[in-house]
Amino acid sequence: MSEDQNESVILHVDMDAFYASVAELDNPQYKGKALVVGAGVRGVVLSANYEARKFGIRAAMPVGRAKRMAPHAIFIAPEHHRYAEISERVMQIFHSFTPLVEPISLDEAFLDVTGSRKLFGDGREIAQKIRAQVEKEEGITCSVGISQSKFIAKLASQHCKPNGMLEIKSDRILEFLHPLPVRAIWGVGPKTAESLDRLGLHTVADIANTPRSTLVRALGEATGESLYELAWGRDYRDVIPDEPEKSIGNEETFARDIDSPEEILREFLRMAEKSTARLRERNLYAKTISIKIKFADFTSITRSKTVPLAIDGTQEVYEIVKKLYLALRNEGARIRLVGVFLGNLSEESPVQLELGARDKGWRDADTAIDKAKARFGRESVRPGRLIKPEEQ
Repeated sequence: MSEDQNESVILHVDMDAFYASVAELDNPQYKGKALVVGAGVRGVVLSANYEARKFGIRAAMPVGRAKRMAPHAIFIAPEHHRYAEISERVMQIFHSFTPLVEPISLDEAFLDVTGSRKLFGDGREIAQKIRAQVEKEEGITCSVGISQSKFIAKLASQHCKPNGMLEIKSDRILEFLHPLPVRAIWGVGPKTAESLDRLGLHTVADIANTPRSTLVRALGEATGESLYELAWGRDYRDVIPDEPEKSIGNEETFARDIDSPEEILREFLRMAEKSTARLRERNLYAKTISIKIKFADFTSITRSKTVPLAIDGTQEVYEIVKKLYLALRNEGARIRLVGVFLGNLSEESPVQLELGARDKGWRDADTAIDKAKARFGRESVRPGRLIKPEEQ
């Protein structure tokens, strides 16, 4: 049946167990075995292949728990530069079919192929071509949901994994959507699900058949309105190409809780170095610098500072991070995780006045360091305080 030429055609492309698939690609000897990307007793699972998922292992699960569930599984450390490298090439494949590509993460994106049909065929044909090209060129698979909106396309891709394709035509949307549990709707987290359960609403059909005013009273105007519209399959959001990143950051869970301010500051410097390097790779500048700390009792705090002039230098960011940490006055507190995040991003180079202008030296040094790392490897140049005594 041919598509209505007036209807939008949206694809949601989701790579299958992306990080684990890349690991298998680089280590073919692991294929067919339970493989988990995530290392360290205190780390979390980044991805698990489908063999590992049979044992209940899921992303974001503590590595220690995953090891208890499948002691025989292979656990490997993540290699973020590899994921970024392959993701970039996959996104280029998407762009060869349409300029309207909205990346959601390294391993998934929405594509509006409404205007591409004359060149490449209908939605199913385009999806099939994308899947074939990704597998042929990158050696990994993806699943594709096809519909007239982002919401239904994403649901469709979730229902055809792994390595599948599912199209939900407009006349089948409610038939597909209404039997699903309420958690299938965007925006329904644990608290909202609990509220819906108290109202006796368990399926999307239950929400659709509840008066809008009742939902608004129970959940608030924004949530109530949104759930009612989505429950009827109404989602009018456009695919927004190349949406700018909202923030860039890095965090790390330690192998053991630490309480030494010197050690904690060293880890903050490491996170600042990683985050600012990513910032400069993208030719971006940040005005808001935030830190995150998770204590031994699992409580977390964040602190941030917004500066008048956007920055991209490691030392400049670290000085702000250091002040934010020291202002907490929590000497002796045992810490299990620290993170540095850079927000309020822009592509415009900061304009400096002569009076009080920043010293160019640090920026020139950062640029030289970035070039050296690109040529000789990420560990080739490091701040002196990050070099361990045994390496000296």
